[in-house]
Amino acid sequence: MAVTRSAATHMTDFDTLFQGITAHATRAAEKLRNNGLVAGTLTVFYHINRHRQDRPQYFGSRSTRLMPMSSDTFDLVEAARRCAHAAWPKGQGIAFGFTKARVLLDDLLRFEDQPQTLSDVVSPKTQALMSALDQVNDRFGKKTMVLASEGMKQRWQLRLDHRSPRYTTRLADLPVVR
Repeated sequence: MAVTRSAATHMTDFDTLFQGITAHATRAAEKLRNNGLVAGTLTVFYHINRHRQDRPQYFGSRSTRLMPMSSDTFDLVEAARRCAHAAWPKGQGIAFGFTKARVLLDDLLRFEDQPQTLSDVVSPKTQALMSALDQVNDRFGKKTMVLASEGMKQRWQLRLDHRSPRYTTRLADLPVVR
C-alpha cells in the first residue's frame, strides 16, 4: 500500500518534509484500520526533481520493522519520523528542494493473523483513541482531526488549480448532458 503525493513547493527543511510524511502515514494507518490490516514494515523515501539536472540531486530512503505489527497512527508516524530523520542529508550545507515524499507499507496481514509475542501488549486506550479518530473523520470529513506534526499551513500540499477533470476515475467529474 503506497500513499504518494507530490509537493506544490519545494520542501527545504525537515519540518516541512515531515508534515507531508505525517499526512501520508496518517492516511496509510487509516486505510489499514478500514481494511482490518496491520503492517510489518514501513519505508519512507523522498527525492528532488530528478529531471532538473541543474540542481543538486539527493534521494533519501529508510525502512524499519514494526514490532509489533501495527495500524496505529502514532506508531506509524513515529516510525516514519525515525526513518525520515535517518535519511536526512547531514552536514552537506546544501539546501535540497525535495519535491516528493512517500510512505510505503509492506508485510500486510489481517489484524487477527498477526504473529503474537509475549511482550505484545495492546492498550485498550490506544484502540479506543484510533476508533474515535476514525469516527470523527468519517462523520465530519477527512482531515477534521489531524496530528499536530502534520501542520496547520501545509505549504507542501499539491496545488490542484489547473488539474484536468478525472472522468475515468471519479463519477463527480463526468460531464452531464442535458
